[in-house]
Amino acid sequence: MTVPRPQLLATVGGVPIRRGKGESAFFYTAGMTIDADGAPRAYHPALKGRPSGSPPGLDDVRNAGRPGSWFGVVTDPQGRPVIQRRGQPAPGFYVSATSLANRGNLRADDPRRYIDASTIPYIVLPPSAQHAGHARLGDIAAVFNRRNERIAFGIFADVGPKLQIGEGSIALAKALALPADPKAGGVSERIILYVVFPGSGNGFGRPVRAIDRLGARLLREWGGITRLRKTRP
Repeated sequence: MTVPRPQLLATVGGVPIRRGKGESAFFYTAGMTIDADGAPRAYHPALKGRPSGSPPGLDDVRNAGRPGSWFGVVTDPQGRPVIQRRGQPAPGFYVSATSLANRGNLRADDPRRYIDASTIPYIVLPPSAQHAGHARLGDIAAVFNRRNERIAFGIFADVGPKLQIGEGSIALAKALALPADPKAGGVSERIILYVVFPGSGNGFGRPVRAIDRLGARLLREWGGITRLRKTRP
């Protein structure tokens, strides 16, 4: 197959972001840190120890911010994190948000509004990569683990730190056979190839089956596993 000559769009944290000449899809090779945002059990109020019988948060609450500067959880008008109530998916846990929301008029303090990192494979992009590649929340990505050649499909569901690239949800890490614990998982080596397809989303969350179906078609049109293997950092 003939592969279009790659063009540099931007560099984030030393990671070049490229796209083939004349194409809309862009790609980059990085490690993967694990994001728990959007999971109902992502963050628990207790930093050290937990109330008796309460399960631990999937991630350290310090990764959701701190008093006066919360960014990974929903806050009330006074800036205090909202705690899930009885009848919600994980009472006692904070409501953890993602930039992308599910379709429907769900309240901001309803955990079901957000993309669940524990069940939905998703990627995180920093603003510079999003803007350089003209990606929109809800766009689809193909993610390739070079070490074991696992392919997984995900949705662009969260906007991350300005100087960091290479982040995926718990469900995405599991699909790629990576250590998926947000507290200690992921991979620092640049062995994960991300291919993002701008304009492929509808601006809302999607079920896994729809992500996989659309992602498989987009990857096939882009060049499939043959091109994934040929693409270099």
